Amino acid sequence: MKRIRYSKYTGDLAEDMDLEDLMQKLSDYLLDSGFQDPLSQFQELNGEHTMENLREALRQALEYGDFDQDMRDRLEQMAQEGQIEQLIEKLIQRMEQQDYIRIDEAHDPSRPATTAGETGDGQTQARFEVTDKSLDFLGYKTLQDLLGSLGRSSAGRHDTPFQSTGVETNGSIRPYEFGDSLNLDANATLTAAMIQHAAEHPGESITWPIEVDYPHLHVQQSDFQSSCATVVMLDCSHSMILYGEDRFTPAKRVAMALSHLIRTQYPGDTLSLVLFHDSAEEVPISQIARVKVGPHYTNTREGLRLARSILNRQRKEMRQIVMITDGKPSALTLPDGRIYKNAFGLDPLVLSETLEEVARCRRAGILINTFMLATDPGLVQFVQKVSAMCKGKAYFTTPHTLGNYLMMDFLNRKMKTVH
Repeated sequence: MKRIRYSKYTGDLAEDMDLEDLMQKLSDYLLDSGFQDPLSQFQELNGEHTMENLREALRQALEYGDFDQDMRDRLEQMAQEGQIEQLIEKLIQRMEQQDYIRIDEAHDPSRPATTAGETGDGQTQARFEVTDKSLDFLGYKTLQDLLGSLGRSSAGRHDTPFQSTGVETNGSIRPYEFGDSLNLDANATLTAAMIQHAAEHPGESITWPIEVDYPHLHVQQSDFQSSCATVVMLDCSHSMILYGEDRFTPAKRVAMALSHLIRTQYPGDTLSLVLFHDSAEEVPISQIARVKVGPHYTNTREGLRLARSILNRQRKEMRQIVMITDGKPSALTLPDGRIYKNAFGLDPLVLSETLEEVARCRRAGILINTFMLATDPGLVQFVQKVSAMCKGKAYFTTPHTLGNYLMMDFLNRKMKTVH
């Protein structure tokens, strides 16, 4: 008689695994900034987004990742059966299907090799791109971590010292003026009508209906809420990964979290990203995860000039620059386009031109908030000068506390109008 042996159904591990959890475990690899951290499990991958590196990153995440005991037992069983490679391929397929990554098509082998990185037969290594969905998720997780450390779960819109007659009231009532929203306060309106009726007909009882006229109208006030245009100026000079510390990756994570916060909680706001090093360029915020540190010098003046140009195109009531840096200005773009560089101390020419650009921002009504990742005395003095000129704020912080400072500033104090 034929026998049938039954065993416990364990399901398809590639389908059971939480891709969001897996993406978070890969975040250090996906957001690599060029810093060679000897303690990072992905240091040998150099942040290169090749398919072979992705497979290796997944292999390490599966081997060293923090999984629950049941998942760990299933992974160990698959390793013993030699099925880890098949699992990795299935996970890559799921990541592509669910739009976490986008795999580039391989080059035609018949095409001659003309660019660096191609193999002898004209074929490059297959590569992948991190999609906007992945960046949005990583930004959300970073924001969740930052707001959790601040003890907050949500954020409202930007409040100002001014008041309007919107829908959300704060209990304050005043007579209606032409142009106000008709957010009428019925009690105050009827009371005003009855007072006038009693004054005009002394000794008579009030009869209904009572006549309500224009002077009787009262409206409830609400806090006037405004929109803001923000440019994050991110220093990507080489010093951001020198001296045994990665300062650039935390700054990238904060920019991603800020982008997610603005998009979800402040839909009327805009956020732009400017990278400054030897020169400066605007980068789409969606590309922040792909950015790495650049050349060695710090052209703060060019970054400010570009940020001011971007903000001048924004029709917002409030405009600000959030500058994250760890180095003093050491470069300057000359009128003929050449880059003047001097890394030794605060060069008088570079300093004067940079402060002149700060003055232009002040005259344009642009606030500059600076987040410092260093405590060099000369740099501290420069930042204090910038803050005094623009009535902005300076925060001397570290890569570990940058997010706390920046989120606190954005949520609580960024919109405070300086008179």
